[in-house]
Amino acid sequence: MSHDRKFSEALEYHSSGRPGKIQIQPTKPTATANDLGLAYSPGVAEPCLEIHREPNDAFLYTNRGNLVAVVSNGSAVLGLGNIGALAGKPVMEGKAVLFKRFADIDVFDIELDTADPDEIIRTCQLLEPTFGGINLEDIKAPECFVIEQQLQATMDIPVFHDDQHGTAIIAAAGLLNACEITGRDIGSIRVVINGAGAAGVACARLLVLMGVDASLLMMCDSKGVIHAGREDLNEYKQAFAVSTDRRTLGEAVESADAFVGVSVKDVLSPAMVQSMAPRPLVFALANPDPEIRYEVAKEAVPDAIVATGRSDFPNQVNNVLGFPFLFRGALDVRAKGISDRMKIAAARAISALAKEPVPSSVLKAYELDRLEFGPDYIIPKPFDPRVLWHVAPAVAEAATEEGIARLPLEDVEQYRDGLRRKFEASYGLMHSVTVRAQRQPKHLVLPQGADRRVIRASRRMVDEKIAHPVILGDVAKVTRRAAEIGVELTGITVLDPRSDDTRRETYAQALFERRQRRGMTLRDAELALRNPYMYAAMMVREGAADALMGGLSTYFPETLRPALQCIDLCPGRSVVSAVYVLLLQGRPYFFGDCAVNLEPTSEQLAEIALATAGVAREMETQPRVALLSHSNFGSVKSSEAERVRRAVELCRDLDPDLCIDGEMHADTAVDISILRARHPFNTLCGAANVLIFPNLTAANAAYKLLRHLGSGELIGPILTGFSRPVHVLQRDAEVGDIVNLAAIAVLEAQRSAESAD
Repeated sequence: MSHDRKFSEALEYHSSGRPGKIQIQPTKPTATANDLGLAYSPGVAEPCLEIHREPNDAFLYTNRGNLVAVVSNGSAVLGLGNIGALAGKPVMEGKAVLFKRFADIDVFDIELDTADPDEIIRTCQLLEPTFGGINLEDIKAPECFVIEQQLQATMDIPVFHDDQHGTAIIAAAGLLNACEITGRDIGSIRVVINGAGAAGVACARLLVLMGVDASLLMMCDSKGVIHAGREDLNEYKQAFAVSTDRRTLGEAVESADAFVGVSVKDVLSPAMVQSMAPRPLVFALANPDPEIRYEVAKEAVPDAIVATGRSDFPNQVNNVLGFPFLFRGALDVRAKGISDRMKIAAARAISALAKEPVPSSVLKAYELDRLEFGPDYIIPKPFDPRVLWHVAPAVAEAATEEGIARLPLEDVEQYRDGLRRKFEASYGLMHSVTVRAQRQPKHLVLPQGADRRVIRASRRMVDEKIAHPVILGDVAKVTRRAAEIGVELTGITVLDPRSDDTRRETYAQALFERRQRRGMTLRDAELALRNPYMYAAMMVREGAADALMGGLSTYFPETLRPALQCIDLCPGRSVVSAVYVLLLQGRPYFFGDCAVNLEPTSEQLAEIALATAGVAREMETQPRVALLSHSNFGSVKSSEAERVRRAVELCRDLDPDLCIDGEMHADTAVDISILRARHPFNTLCGAANVLIFPNLTAANAAYKLLRHLGSGELIGPILTGFSRPVHVLQRDAEVGDIVNLAAIAVLEAQRSAESAD
């Protein structure tokens, strides 16, 4: 992309629609005069009086506990320099977006038009009642040191200068892992830091706190080595002055184990890298142009471990891995500050996460086939959602142990699990399903052949002990594809139906006996088994597999039809139906039937409703079932409304304890205020979370619109009605979707086996 095109897109991005990148939205109802009376006068007086009596109640009645100020005077904005407070505002808005996107923290950006540190200090102090924390941003050194120190000493909330400590935390995490990979002891490595501004001084301080020997650390600025003989050093540089004969950067890095650059581009030459110790650690973090380009450093010393601040090279040191999660943990325990211990905890948590298997969502985001701990992966990727529940609990736990938490953390695992549930709703919904599936893994047949997603998902099923996957396809092709994407097939069965003569003959006879009075000959059965979906269905019928998952490369009927021809329905079921679970704002909604039945009868609607409620219960959600219609409790007389009303009556007869009502409008079903105000007689027990649609058109349109326009996350379709688990994957399903559905299928197979016993 050309520079001009980037320039144009950036301006259009910031100016299109509502100018800027952030806005304020109310979190409480404001539609009526009563709402506004509660939000402002007279209702607001009550929380005011409570806070006056107990100041900490501000965390209960206001947004203070989740509100951070991003404060800047624009004196050191990115690589743009001292462009001033107003010109720096787009950057501060961007910082607000990152806080919200990665940790759901609200931000006010505050740009101060002053170069006087005392004015910045006093302004922040006056703002303390408003905020739960302050993130200082893009303030030049050495003023930033003075400002942060004064605020930390005089304020009772976390104050954090990200340009200093954010870089230091991420770089320290990477350096820990680089030392481990190269067999170094962090206490004996010689480190050179080039750049003695905010980030350089913070890196030096944190590395020493984490075990680097201060006598083995050398710092350089634009004038060369910071040594004891220099008389031009401020107090912050003076703290790192060493007695040495070395004067230039080139002399400093000779035989050094690690270089950390937070300075300017191209100051580290290939010859300098070659003069370092074997397998050097080169952290060239100047942005956007590093002290030495990644490929140049690797060409100079191929086995060097190289990190930069850029996203287009491995090992990106990006502050977004730190500050959102550091503040999340600090805010959640209402910490009085951010201590060195909390920073160290964050660095160690980031370091540990890099050693764990990388989820497919991260691989997809970076268009990678594989990523594992090693020289080219020493730091988690910025878009790895797991950073939140690794770093925030570590920080919160450190604050609690240090005694600076107003709301001490009582159970770190419960807190971690809560973060997962809040920020990855599918995790919270699927967690119990996965745990139960792991207790007794089942054989799951996947007829999609050499699809990369299936191979990756199968590997995860084995590694996570969810299932014993059986992939149908050309063995050589599947093996070759697995090697291409770096997946080991150990524990995964690969079966070619074309060469499985004995079993195919048995299946053909069984299929013929089942379908002979429906026009199928034995020869027809033999030919039908060339279809891997038919073969997979017969494997399940004959007990060679416990569950089937098709789809991905075929349309819904192509998977469903063979299963219907081979596998019996559950006793009492007349139709198969599909359930989609849609996660909206952390809440699950169960939709039925979105994929199979065009115009179900009252009896079929009742089947569908009870089956969908059963899926909700299986996922440990108490179902509240609404049968939807264009009629609202008899407001319209029509055959459809009568059909839906009759289905509700049938459900009540079959399951008297089920919370169910209808027929009703969709908004009535999900808005508890409408239900209570207009229809107080309803028996729904709250807003509905199970929605049953009167026909396939309505159901299919609803879930697809909500998924895309509402940015919902989808699980499914989960098929119900078969006596053995059969599921159809969507064509755009990713690895995580496949693994989720596999866990559901295994749980169903366990239940089927228990019923058979």
